[in-house]
Amino acid sequence: MITKPFKPTDEQARVIAHGGSAFVAACPGAGKTRVMVERARRCMSARGSGRGIAFLSFTIAAVSELEDRLRREGLIDTPAFPHFIGTFDAFLWQLFIAPFGIDGCAERPRLIPDKDARDIQPYDGAQVLKLDCFDRSTGAAIAEKLTRAGFRGSIKAHETAARNLRQRLLDRGELDFADAREVALKRLRDPACGAALGPALAGRFQELIVDEAQDCNPVDLEIIDWFRKAGTPVKVICDPNQAIYGFRGGVTHELIQFAQSFPDAERLPMSGNFRSSRHIARGIVALRPAPQRALIDEALGVHRDEPTAVRILSYSGRGVPAAIGVTFRELTHALGLAAEDCPVVAATRRTGANALGHPPDDGVRDLSYRLAVAISDFHFSFEMGGRKEALEAIHRIMLQVAGQLGVKTYHQHLSEADIEPADWRPSALAIADALKFRAERFATAQAWLDEARRLFEPLLPLGGGTIKQKLRSNDDLGKALAAGPPNGHPARTIHSVKGMEFPAVCVVMTTTAKGIIDHLTAGGAAADNEEARKIYVGASRAERLLVIALPRTQAERLRALIAGTGASVSVTQI
Repeated sequence: MITKPFKPTDEQARVIAHGGSAFVAACPGAGKTRVMVERARRCMSARGSGRGIAFLSFTIAAVSELEDRLRREGLIDTPAFPHFIGTFDAFLWQLFIAPFGIDGCAERPRLIPDKDARDIQPYDGAQVLKLDCFDRSTGAAIAEKLTRAGFRGSIKAHETAARNLRQRLLDRGELDFADAREVALKRLRDPACGAALGPALAGRFQELIVDEAQDCNPVDLEIIDWFRKAGTPVKVICDPNQAIYGFRGGVTHELIQFAQSFPDAERLPMSGNFRSSRHIARGIVALRPAPQRALIDEALGVHRDEPTAVRILSYSGRGVPAAIGVTFRELTHALGLAAEDCPVVAATRRTGANALGHPPDDGVRDLSYRLAVAISDFHFSFEMGGRKEALEAIHRIMLQVAGQLGVKTYHQHLSEADIEPADWRPSALAIADALKFRAERFATAQAWLDEARRLFEPLLPLGGGTIKQKLRSNDDLGKALAAGPPNGHPARTIHSVKGMEFPAVCVVMTTTAKGIIDHLTAGGAAADNEEARKIYVGASRAERLLVIALPRTQAERLRALIAGTGASVSVTQI
């Protein structure tokens, strides 16, 4: 197959040729990966410096796609040094944490991503709260999280316990990603350290390219700005409308302010959509706040003339019906699309799973029920991310049955015991395969539970009780072990599909739909609404078919909003 030569648009060409720092505002499907590859080619054609490029993003999927493209183009070798290709988290850890350790701590730094999930219980009988309920700097309780946890009474003892635990963990060298950012930023802010690091890093990297920069938090922006001021050109590529990481301190207005710190000549747009059909490209514009709809993105790619209209599925009732998945399957089948390539996406994977008729997970804490859900999730997941999560859930249950977790988090246990994925995945895979619910093997849910108990019983520690106490009978096991849905569409979270694209996407909206439509129909500068941006992110993944399912009360409002951009749109009641 002969690949067509890349012919950049004028906007793309300006980004590729720009030698200094730049803030690049790119619409969905703007060809960012292609532009980054061509920018790398241009930089590397100037032989002699021996310096590399740092390519940073915020998701493994985005990093993997870029790395694969750079290797296929022959622009990087193995190992990639002096280049760096990875997540922003990995970049900070490898350059600012691992080589230097933690000031005042003799222990080797260890990354514990779920550190904030540690329990805080200052005395027997006290309500258990999670460490993330307390400000990491002051230890003060966060009122909103206490309300969600239903806490009542005096919080002083919990705050003291939280502060003490954070200090003990830090003394042991245990950092999560937020800790790592603070340590790195402190290092860069130090005049002596920063003065030494600036020339050293500029000596390795001729340019820093930060993709998906809307996922930054304020600390990330300050670190990026440090590189810019230290003399390393920085390309910041983003779509502010795709900022959906508020839960970890992500930015919205701060990103706009950061953009304004770049001179006009360094603010470069990319507005052509090479991913989606013209109807989808216009429909996506309708999902932006009203002040940002003046410019309609032009569809420029191979799917630009796809005639299929944007489809709205209107459903009634309080819950998300499985009829969504059935209708989506009919629509994708009519276009000759493979179901496994066309996800149902929502704010939570459980919402998407409900739309596909996957087994319910009602928050039951029984290990037997959680095991059944994990086994079903593993076999219902058609993408690696979902299977990885399901395998980890199975492994957690193995450790709990074995009595190995105690008060530790899952990742803390793995770190302290020096356990690598290769050490446990084969056994978890074997259990997942052995417990796949098949009618020809398990006549009833009880028969499945009997086999699960037989497999898990050897894991019990001495004096750790019986396997029947660990894996209890549960009347809802049959629901969790229901036969797999026939349609084959994967259920994925909106966060997990960022940076990806699919022939067709079904975005599921729930009870938040009214607030989202209210926000989108507001004429002025409405209050910030991250839920609306999530829908924008999910919808912008679609190439040929975009389906949006939402409650019937909001369907006509959404139809009018999308039709107002000139897109073809139809409503189907299910």
